[in-house]
Amino acid sequence: MHKDLMRLLRATVRGHLLVVLGSAVLAGVLVLVQAELLAGVLSGRFPAAVLLGLALVVGLRALLGWFQGVYGGRLATGAKSELRRRLLDRFGRLGPVRLSSRRSGELLTLVGRGLDRLDPYLTGYLPAVAVAAVVPLAVLIRLFTSDLASAVIVLVTLPLIPIFGALVGMHTKTVTERQFHALSRLGGHFLDVVRGLPTLRAFGRARHQATVIRSVADAHRSATMRTLRVAFLSALVLELCASLSLALVAVPVGLRLLGGNLDLTTALLVLLLAPEAYLPLRVMGTRFHASMEGVAAADAAFAVLDDTDPTRPDTDPARLDTELPKPSTPAVGEPPEDGRPTPGEPADDRRLALGRPRPEQTPAADPAPPEIRLEHVTATYPGQDEPALSDVTLTISPGERVALVGESGGGKSTLLNLLLGFLTPTSGRILVDGTDLQDLDLTEWRARTAYVPQRPHLFTVSVADNIRLGAPEAPLPAVRQAAAHAHASDFIEALPHGYDTLVGERAANLSAGQRQRIALARAFCRPDASILLLDEPTARLDGRSEAAIVAATGDLAHDRTAIIVAHRPAMIDLADRVIRIHRGRIVSDTTRTTAPLAQPTPTRNAQ
Repeated sequence: MHKDLMRLLRATVRGHLLVVLGSAVLAGVLVLVQAELLAGVLSGRFPAAVLLGLALVVGLRALLGWFQGVYGGRLATGAKSELRRRLLDRFGRLGPVRLSSRRSGELLTLVGRGLDRLDPYLTGYLPAVAVAAVVPLAVLIRLFTSDLASAVIVLVTLPLIPIFGALVGMHTKTVTERQFHALSRLGGHFLDVVRGLPTLRAFGRARHQATVIRSVADAHRSATMRTLRVAFLSALVLELCASLSLALVAVPVGLRLLGGNLDLTTALLVLLLAPEAYLPLRVMGTRFHASMEGVAAADAAFAVLDDTDPTRPDTDPARLDTELPKPSTPAVGEPPEDGRPTPGEPADDRRLALGRPRPEQTPAADPAPPEIRLEHVTATYPGQDEPALSDVTLTISPGERVALVGESGGGKSTLLNLLLGFLTPTSGRILVDGTDLQDLDLTEWRARTAYVPQRPHLFTVSVADNIRLGAPEAPLPAVRQAAAHAHASDFIEALPHGYDTLVGERAANLSAGQRQRIALARAFCRPDASILLLDEPTARLDGRSEAAIVAATGDLAHDRTAIIVAHRPAMIDLADRVIRIHRGRIVSDTTRTTAPLAQPTPTRNAQ
């Protein structure tokens, strides 16, 4: 059985698990009573009135089967919901750097259809294992007390079924994993095609991608057919073994009955009980093969949950059990855009589960702007050989405004990822007021940080809820004030429902400048944040939108430590200091001798 999944079941749905397994075992044990009564009535040993008791036993078995079905459904639903909750929480904790190494389509397939494949395992295979562990043993004991010769035959032939089932099962596991990987690849590629459909249409490659999807689907179909062939072979082998074993029991019993060496009651009892000794093992083998895709999905899910970086405190598995935010706080499953992590505290230890002890962490220091110092920091992304930053030493004073400039891919965004804790230095360290960033509580550290990415993500909730993403309890007046500071209030109030307007999927109903100003409003909505990180906030904007963003950024950076990745001169003019990064190294560090140029506030917000 899947050890991690069993730990999850015991920790979350133990009651339902006990009811399901208990009902299955009790229904299996009642087979002995049913066979005893039926053999007695047919042989004349018991009066016909015993048929009423037999009917009660049959009815009780049916009732137990009903209980098993109902609570099995609840067991599966509870387990999948908890596993999905932990996966979504894990996606948020992995951060954009580690999560970007996985294809989003494959993760969506895993969380959706993949985990749905756990139903046969939870509702079929687990009860079958419990029955197979109890009923054959009980039948053997009863046979030994009734007919020693038949009991010996059953004892010798019974192990043949699990042996042949295991031999076929080893091959089944391999082909089922291939099938699940083919399904994940199909889901991932299909999602990529849907997202990139405008680009494909523009370059005339949509028909070609239809052909590619057809070939990927054919690969999944072939993998599924191979899995089904193995499953049918397994059923044939198990049925053949059981039939031959029953024949070895039934033929001697019939001959001895005809010869007068065995009474009718015992013969009937043996013939009724012998199939029940083999049946649980056959059912277990059949349901094992039916549940293998769910096992593959569980393996993939727990691989994601166990994907830890031991140098990062916030990736410790012991911190995985956190409550998800309310629906109005849509940060689940997305990288935190304003530096605020998924809210909640650990509810229990997942690895009673799966975990090492939580490392001791130092609370984030004074909320005043801190001094940030990098000492010989080298950073390499997962799966890459070349470092994105190499031996960087840098000190940023409290309240200083720093502009990072340089060519694309030089390492500017990597520096922001390091400061947010999304990426861990390969060597060197980052000090915040003299304390190593890895020793700080990253939850509190990110709560002090306002982050405006280059491509902010807006969720399909209201504009107000998007602004209050980092401060979910912020009242509407505070949201309006933040929007005004970000020069976004004019276009928001012009929307059909103002601040209650639902943002479309991927913010398709807003322009790039409007999305960027809403992202700035998020930062304004968090006046307690003392560190400001901006990643090219004016990229791909027109002049009017850029003027609005620059003016808002100047106000936002006041009395804060601000680190701005910039290419445009207007953004660079806001900085007290300009640092040029080239190929992962600092090549120049210039302190401006004149005050930053004041940026005029536009009289009308660019739409």
